[in-house]
Amino acid sequence: MIRFKEVAPKQKEKQVTQETIKKYSVVIFNDDIHTFEYVIDTLIEVCGHEPLQAEQCTMLIHYKGKCSVKSGEYAKLLPIANELIKKGLTVEIQ
Repeated sequence: MIRFKEVAPKQKEKQVTQETIKKYSVVIFNDDIHTFEYVIDTLIEVCGHEPLQAEQCTMLIHYKGKCSVKSGEYAKLLPIANELIKKGLTVEIQ
């Protein structure tokens, strides 16, 4: 006769899901220094936006005062925010 050792029920491992990872956003604020063309070109270069998306974000920045231009994990957004700051834009990660 073979005896099986009773094993404690396996504890559920904490799954990392999209809900458990906090999402942040890179927000650009309006200023009176940079042109529409400069901001559009910068969004295309730094954030990888398509031209239409960059144009729409720039319009929101101008008329609403700010716009979230990139979302994700903080560690991935930090280099993007730093590059935008180097380009002279007013940026915050929220």
